[in-house]
Amino acid sequence: MAEHTTFKVGGPAELWIRPEGDGFPEYTALLLKSARDEEIPVFILGGGANIVVSDRGIRGIVLDTSGYGGATSMPCGGSIAAEHGPDTLWFRSGTAVDDAVNYAAAAGLSGLEFLAGMPGSVGGALWMNARCYNREMADVVNAVQFLEGGRMITTVPQKKEFAYKKSPFQGRDSLILAVSFSLQKKDTELIRNEIEDHRKDREAKGHYRFPSAGSVFKNNRVIGKPTGRIIDELGLRGLTIGDAQVAPWHGNIIINRGKARSSDILALVETIEERVMTVFGLELDREILFV
Repeated sequence: MAEHTTFKVGGPAELWIRPEGDGFPEYTALLLKSARDEEIPVFILGGGANIVVSDRGIRGIVLDTSGYGGATSMPCGGSIAAEHGPDTLWFRSGTAVDDAVNYAAAAGLSGLEFLAGMPGSVGGALWMNARCYNREMADVVNAVQFLEGGRMITTVPQKKEFAYKKSPFQGRDSLILAVSFSLQKKDTELIRNEIEDHRKDREAKGHYRFPSAGSVFKNNRVIGKPTGRIIDELGLRGLTIGDAQVAPWHGNIIINRGKARSSDILALVETIEERVMTVFGLELDREILFV
């Protein structure tokens, strides 16, 4: 699984499946039903951008959605796209976020620029309500098509159903198939300038220097300061366990210096949590998922 995550850590999957093509919805519906009937666990993998896979790997089936990508005018064979205007774009859930950003820009549609340079998939970004530059997925999502209980369902989620780094799909036994976004017409050059600014900002912040999963902990707005600053105040930048390290330039990023193990990352996360609790009496909320 190290080959399928941005952290570049993790042992093997017992069974890794990456279906491709238009038959993806029907195939995965049958796969999920068979697995449930046989009580075989299934882990849904998006872009692998927010997870730390155990050194022992993952039991059961890993369903990799990256083979089901691209823009689509008629998601999963449905016709709901016809109900929306020309400024709405549908993307299959396995579409790389950056690819969706580029596609929208080429179409002269604005709204996805805040996602520029972000790793991961459209489905994964929706699932976690990805947020950056004071914008989040809930601001632009229009409709979602997903599998649940063997049925293909299309819904128009309301913004009140989302929260900070949370979506209505968390905690549900469902598989996101396609997402549509409500966008606005805008000069293509202006869109591309904003995209380039965000990518340069991410690069300047060191997001691409080493394998990582971005922010390790969520920000708690009640506290009044970012989690990274809290960790910085404890002098934990550069703290290292094995080959996992708190980024020397940012307290809320852990990096893999080359040969880190998942257990190293977990130990580092737990050390940070203990220090913050001891000094400030605060319980940090993890953003990355250990699977």
